[in-house]
Amino acid sequence: MIDFLFSQYKSYTSYFIFLELTAVFFGTISVLFAKKNNILVYPTGLVSTLIFVYILFEWKLFGDFIINIYYSIMSVVGWYLWSRKKNGVAEFPISFMNRSDYFISSIIFLGTLLFIALIYHFFDKFTHWTAYVDTLTTALFFVGMWLMAKRKIENWIIWIIADLISVPLYFYKGLTFSSIQFLVFTIIAILGYKEWKKLLQKQI
Repeated sequence: MIDFLFSQYKSYTSYFIFLELTAVFFGTISVLFAKKNNILVYPTGLVSTLIFVYILFEWKLFGDFIINIYYSIMSVVGWYLWSRKKNGVAEFPISFMNRSDYFISSIIFLGTLLFIALIYHFFDKFTHWTAYVDTLTTALFFVGMWLMAKRKIENWIIWIIADLISVPLYFYKGLTFSSIQFLVFTIIAILGYKEWKKLLQKQI
């Protein structure tokens, strides 16, 4: 079982393994902070995404590479939005999506699908089924990160769907630690949705 899960790491350098484990650690800590509605979700997440930018560029996984560039940018944006207060109260509290949010989410999703498809086509990387799945998860993650920055409770539903797809995808890609991370993320996302729902009920 151990050999089945981690045999591919025999050919990886210790430096690469250390980087992936560090990124996974900070990514997991970040999601736990998100579950608690704690602004530290962003600085810890930024460490993880910047490391993954390097790893995924080296592996030429362009969809995931672009995801993490976007994550890094949105971590700064989300950090700013979550820190804003009006009369001592958070300017962007937890809330449900409205019509405008659904419209913008749809635009982000479709726009991302088209953009990533063009990137894969340009680099002639539509040669395997993983490229198509990668395009889908990229679009979902783009929407999820935007909704989290806006503190919309539905962000957790997007994360659950995208994380579940990413578990087998990353294992197939040979990134077992990252695959396990997405499994943990799925569980935390389910708990996060429940916790944010309770916090939202207290706000009303």
